[in-house]
Formats: sequence, structure tokens, C-alpha cells
Amino acid sequence: MKLRSTRHARYWCGYHFVWIPKYRRDILVGDVIEYTRVVLSEILRELGCEPLAIEVMPDHVHVFALCPPRHSPAYIVNYLKGKSARRILQRFPELKTKIVRGKLWSRSYFVATVGNLTADIVKRYVEEQWGKEK
Repeated sequence: MKLRSTRHARYWCGYHFVWIPKYRRDILVGDVIEYTRVVLSEILRELGCEPLAIEVMPDHVHVFALCPPRHSPAYIVNYLKGKSARRILQRFPELKTKIVRGKLWSRSYFVATVGNLTADIVKRYVEEQWGKEK
């Protein structure tokens, strides 16, 4: 475990986020999957977070990241969902016909804090999700 630092804090804050498209529709397919991974990684870096694992399924998204303590988990996930929805819908305008009222993501989400002893287990779980969906 390598501790991270800000100007005034030493930390290791691992979060596991999961959220779904509105009405859990299977719309994250094809090129959208890879683009979503890239976009989420970029947005996490904008926030000063370190993405450890990102998996995009047709009907949900897993993100495991280390984030500085200045951001609450609620702020991080809502920022991710808002920014990513805008970028994804700009890149793939055809998705607008599959969503309702311009909303890509559901308002709900799951978040769990991850201790350093279970980080490898969570990372492996997130990375192995794709094989279970087939």
C-alpha cells in the first residue's frame, strides 16, 4: 500500500462505485464501452483521483478509484455521471433515441469504501465482471 499525499494530508481512500443507465437499459455496447472507459478515466484524473479499475457492462458501470479526501464520494460519483453523460451523448448522438428525457444515467448509485486489505480483491472482482455477463 502506497499512501497518497496532498499538501496537508496523507491518505488512502478507495471507493467502489456502481451505477446504471436510466431504466437499466442495455445501451452500453460496442464502441460506447471503450469510449466510456476512457472518459471515466479522464474525468477521474481531472478530480485528482487515480483509477484502479473501470468496467463497463451493457447495463451498469463499475469504477474503483483512489480519491483525495477533499471530495466526498457523493460529489465524485455525481461529477462522474454528469460529465460522462454529456461527453458520451455528444460522441454517440444515436443513444438519445434509446434514453428517456435526455438522461443517460439513473439518479441512484452504489458506493463502498475499500480498505487496503481488500483492494486487490475488489479490483479483481471489477475486472472479472465482463466474463460473468456472457
